[in-house]
Amino acid sequence: MAISLPTSQAALNDLVDWFIPADIAADREMRKQARMFLISHLFGPFIGNTVPLALYILDPNPGYAIWVLAACITGFWIFPFVLRAIGHYHLLALISIQNLMFCILWSCFFYGGVTSPTLPWVLTIPLLAFFYIGSEPRLRLIVLAMFAANFAVFWAFSLGGFAKAPAMDFAALQGLGLVSTVAASLYVTMMALFYAKVLASQGELEGEMRGHLATAAELRRATEEAERAGAAKADFLAKMSHELRTPLNAVIGYSQLLLEDAADEDDTETAADLERIHSAGHHLLRLVNEILDLSKIEAGKMELDCETLDIVPLLEEVVEHYRVAAERGGNSLSMSFDPGLGSIVCDGAKLRQALSQVLDNAVKFTHGGAIRLIASRTGRGHEQRLNLRVEDTGIGIARDQIAHLFEQFTVGDDSSASKYGGTGLGLALSRKLCRLMHGDILVESREGVGSAFTVIVPVAPPGDERPLPALDEPETPAAPLDRLGARMAAVIQRNTLKTVNTVGTHA
Repeated sequence: MAISLPTSQAALNDLVDWFIPADIAADREMRKQARMFLISHLFGPFIGNTVPLALYILDPNPGYAIWVLAACITGFWIFPFVLRAIGHYHLLALISIQNLMFCILWSCFFYGGVTSPTLPWVLTIPLLAFFYIGSEPRLRLIVLAMFAANFAVFWAFSLGGFAKAPAMDFAALQGLGLVSTVAASLYVTMMALFYAKVLASQGELEGEMRGHLATAAELRRATEEAERAGAAKADFLAKMSHELRTPLNAVIGYSQLLLEDAADEDDTETAADLERIHSAGHHLLRLVNEILDLSKIEAGKMELDCETLDIVPLLEEVVEHYRVAAERGGNSLSMSFDPGLGSIVCDGAKLRQALSQVLDNAVKFTHGGAIRLIASRTGRGHEQRLNLRVEDTGIGIARDQIAHLFEQFTVGDDSSASKYGGTGLGLALSRKLCRLMHGDILVESREGVGSAFTVIVPVAPPGDERPLPALDEPETPAAPLDRLGARMAAVIQRNTLKTVNTVGTHA
């Protein structure tokens, strides 16, 4: 079965890269030089050994010079393994160049001197030096010095009459010259082809990098445009907030006055219409405020105004605010607080807003049921958390909708949206507010049974230097029977909460 060219090229690259140490592979330029070095040393001896083989065949009296030459050429195969074992690439490259000069001058010394048929191999010395060491000036000077020293020694021995006259006849020397020239040409061609492939690969890589840079530039431009669009949106909302709130406040205020006048005159029909206008104005104002708050949070301009506050009065105020609406829907609204709930350090307005959204959601989706707020304090030290759990027996939430519950403009399903109303901003805003306060909102729900939303906020924000608010301690110790009764009630309550599968619907 034929092996495809890409597969062969990949196998060759894997073979060559196996010899390259990690520190050299990490340097792009040195990795390229090392690959040229390894290609030369892995395949060069196959071509180079044709010269001593031709000498052995053509020389009528082959001597030790041929064996020394063959050993030095074969010795190039050792270099890749030494490189993998110890590294020191530049040192090995200089030793390899010295070995090449020795091989060429050794064959010339014993077979014709300056007229030796093996002299064309001298041309490979600067070629390989260029491949091995690149453009580093210091190494180039070292190679030039080595070249000059070797030829000085060779020239001195030649002038001194030490050069050996070849024992081969003219025809054998011509054959050796042909073999040497062809071998040198093949060697140079092999290295040139591999170098051309390296340059082509480098060109492809540079083209790919230019493409990535162009993509990055496009992304930067898109990011800048998005930032400009975000700034324009924030500016628009900031300007429109006044334009929207002023007439809305006027509508709400005048409708309230007219409602009071209609109530005084017992005009129930007009009062009903004015009530709808008044409610719609409040709803629209609340929607405008939610959009503006979301915009401020997304723009990173929402700040926390933390203060130490007693949590129980705040919770009672929020619950009482929704009691009328809950009773209007036939619901019971109750509260359950841990003894000594104490005070916390937080932004009271944002906590009130987040909890109000959750309670409003429970009232909206529960009819003829029960809604309960359970407040507790868990953890120790700086890990203390305030947990505000709102349970209801409403319509519940489908399992596949819970994951999208806190997305903006998401309202359960179409039937819920049309029946109960809502824009899908309330819960999204509540979670963003909680996370702004380093907390979160958790949800549990079963469709048709009910829902439970838990608002979690830290008792003190991270990095706050004020003393950690303590739990309120009872003023007088409870009697043993009272303590026992309280513990039993707590156990019953906890077990009941574990078994109740009432958890929520809110979108």
